[in-house]
Amino acid sequence: MSDKIPVTVLTGYLGAGKTTLLNRILTEPHGRKFAVIVNEFGEIGIDNDLVVGADEEVFEMNNGCICCTVRGDLIRIIEGLMKRKGRFDAIIVETTGLADPAPVAQTFFVDQDVSEKTKLDAVVTVADAKWLTQRLKDAPEAKNQIAFADVIVLNKTDLVTADELTEVEGRIRAINPYARLHKTERAAVAIDEVLGRNAFDLDRILDLEPAFLEDDDHHHGHDHDCGPGCNHAHHDGGLKHYHDEDMQSVALTIAGDVDPEKFLPWVNDLVQREGPNILRSKGILAFKNEPKRFVFQGVHMILDGDLQGDWKAGEPRQSKLVFIGRNLDETAIRDGFLACAA
Repeated sequence: MSDKIPVTVLTGYLGAGKTTLLNRILTEPHGRKFAVIVNEFGEIGIDNDLVVGADEEVFEMNNGCICCTVRGDLIRIIEGLMKRKGRFDAIIVETTGLADPAPVAQTFFVDQDVSEKTKLDAVVTVADAKWLTQRLKDAPEAKNQIAFADVIVLNKTDLVTADELTEVEGRIRAINPYARLHKTERAAVAIDEVLGRNAFDLDRILDLEPAFLEDDDHHHGHDHDCGPGCNHAHHDGGLKHYHDEDMQSVALTIAGDVDPEKFLPWVNDLVQREGPNILRSKGILAFKNEPKRFVFQGVHMILDGDLQGDWKAGEPRQSKLVFIGRNLDETAIRDGFLACAA
C-alpha cells in the first residue's frame, strides 16, 4: 500500500477559498512536493508566478472540467504523471466549483491502472461561511460537496456573526455529521489536516472515527416525530439538530452479529438500486463466526470491503452502517439491515 501515491480531491463552490488553500499548499515550506491537477473554469486560478516559483507542474483539463464525460482525460493525465514518479509525494485534483466530486473519486476505485498506482486519500471541501446556507438552497452541487467530504474547511468565518456561524454549522451537520470540520479565515488550516488523512483506507476508518461505533442516534435526532421536510432545530441534551430537506445521513446499529450470506446480497442490491442517491456509505460489521471485523465503504454503486483486524477482547461485537445520500427511505433501509441479523 505504502508505495501508492496519495490523491486528495479538493472541491468547493466558486469563490469559497479553494485557490487560496491551493496557493498555500504550493508555496509554504513544508518540504513536500505536490503534483496539482487544476481546472481553470471561470475562477481566477492558481497564480502562475507562484506556481513557477514553487517548482510545480500544473495540468489543466482539456475543457476545464473534471466530470463523468472526461473521466478518460483524468486517467490519461494521472498516467502521464506516474511516468514522473519520484518527483512528487502526492497528487491534488482540484475539481470545478460546479462539480460533484463523486465521479472523480470513483476514478480511483474503478480504473485498474490508476488504482494500482494511486490511492484516494480524502475529499476536502472548502465552504464559504457567509454564502453556504444560500448555496445549499439553490445549488445541489454544493450539497453533494458537503455530503461527500471527509474534511470540510468552513472559510471566511470572519465575515459572519457567531449566530450565523452556529446556523451554518448546523446545516453542514444535518447533511454530513461525520466529516472533520475546521473553521478558518483565509483558508488558514494546517496542511496536515487537509493532506495525508487516509480517510479511504479501510483499516483507518476506525482510527479516524472513534465515535463511529458508539451509539450516536443523538446526532441525528431520531427521537422525535418530525416529517421528512422538517428543518427545525431540536434541542436534546444541549445538542442542536437540523434536518436537511432532501439530504440525510442514516446511521444504523445491530447489537450483535449479522449473517454475511444475507448482508452482502442485501447491501449490493441496495447500492445497485439506490446508488445514484447514495453518495457515501461505510460500515463496520461483525460477521457470524468471524473473529475479524468486516469494514466497507462505498461511493454511489461502487463498494470496497475487507476483513480488517480482530474484534478486541471485551469489545462489544456490533454491526454499524452509515449512508449519506438523497431522499433515502430510512425505514426500508433499517428494516432491510435488521433482517440481516444473525
